[in-house]
Amino acid sequence: MARTSPTSTGTDLQASVRKGMTGPLLPLEGQQSAQRGPAEAVSGPHPGGAGSAPRTAAPKAAAPASDIADAGLALTGQPGIAWAERAMPVLGMLRADFARRSPFAGLTIACCLHVTAETAVLIRTLTAGGAQVHLAASNPLSTQDDIAAALAAEDAVTVQARAGVDRGAYYEHIHRVLDSGPDLVMDDGCDLVNTLHEQRPELIGNVRGGCEATSSGAARLRRMAAAGSLRFPVVAADLSAIGRMVDHKYGTGQSVLDGILRATNTLVAGKTVVVAGFGACGSGIAERARGLGAQVIVTEVDPVRALGALMQGFRVMPMSAAASVAELVITATGSRDVVGAAEFALLPDGAMLANAGHFDVEIDVDTLAALAVEANPGVRAYADEYVLADGRRLILLAEGRVVNLVAGEGNPAAVMDTSFAVQALALAWLAGTPPDDAAQVTPGRVLDVPEDIDARVANLTLASLGTRIDTLTEQQRRYLESWRQGS
Repeated sequence: MARTSPTSTGTDLQASVRKGMTGPLLPLEGQQSAQRGPAEAVSGPHPGGAGSAPRTAAPKAAAPASDIADAGLALTGQPGIAWAERAMPVLGMLRADFARRSPFAGLTIACCLHVTAETAVLIRTLTAGGAQVHLAASNPLSTQDDIAAALAAEDAVTVQARAGVDRGAYYEHIHRVLDSGPDLVMDDGCDLVNTLHEQRPELIGNVRGGCEATSSGAARLRRMAAAGSLRFPVVAADLSAIGRMVDHKYGTGQSVLDGILRATNTLVAGKTVVVAGFGACGSGIAERARGLGAQVIVTEVDPVRALGALMQGFRVMPMSAAASVAELVITATGSRDVVGAAEFALLPDGAMLANAGHFDVEIDVDTLAALAVEANPGVRAYADEYVLADGRRLILLAEGRVVNLVAGEGNPAAVMDTSFAVQALALAWLAGTPPDDAAQVTPGRVLDVPEDIDARVANLTLASLGTRIDTLTEQQRRYLESWRQGS
């Protein structure tokens, strides 16, 4: 079964058919897809560094119109957004606050996010605060065309997103949102920020900062920062305390199993499920699988996490040992080639492979395709069968892409409510007056979410759930702040 190569500009027909798009890839108005020049090296002193020149903003050009599948789908998308809004009260409270304060008045925000109903609620919150938002899809397979149309119909939003487009059009959409000359950026996987630095460095002088939604993207940003290539501050929103707990553990843990069940309708109870990686996401997946009655094995490279998995009652072993008994493998490591040729040789007949990591490299799909003597795409929606030379059949889910967003709907709206609230407040913080400690927003740094933002989102979430908590008395506060009082 052929996969779109990194340099291909042809339509991924398989993805298009699955999303109901049987026609050819529509041309982008006024531009040619994938015709950008080669990546330009970022040179010269970095803003904020020793001996750096003052930052100068590039003049903003008129942003291109939206590129969506069908503007007529706008009315179809509105009920989906309204349904998500009911489960996202925290963003509702922030929207009212932003409408009063206008923290983004006169600012342009370029976003590369999953185009879903929950994202639409976030975008409306940003525009309520005065922003002009330009949105590109961070994954064409998760794009909901009706939601894209509904957002594009709003005056303060342009959308560059169509379900199932190829790699060339995906990056052209990112370039189109960058054409807006953004003041702030919001990314999901670091593709937008990376493209901005590598191919559009002339726009960087205008960017105040950004926000990254994933741990995989934050890892890329830290590598950029270590290399001295990151030229503005970026908040790693996904690594906040509330993000790790609510979004990763409970949101991803549930939605990954939901995506697998939608793609396979398999019975999890009694199955041997191998979870690769026991970080916040992997631990949540392992717990949800065990809750459904699976026998769960964890594989890890980190000894502390491996010990934690063992202490929680999971079996822990190398992938080389786990593969031979695995009926379902779920990767959640953020690394690549976690399941490759060696593991394909060991997996039993009928074993299913799913990826919960952001990028489609954790399962070596190219090697699987090369080893197969027969490929049967679409044996079920989002399930492809590969027959190996010895007759064993391996089932790849969601083409090795992130299974909860391709085969499912991603994290529940209630989870995204807290996650997006953190991101919205982080952007508002970057947009406002820098704090007294200017080092906190020094260009070229990956920033933690300020603790007061985590606390505010947690308090708003508790309030929305009708839950009250204790508060410290003044005597308790003095005791906790003092080192003189002991036993």
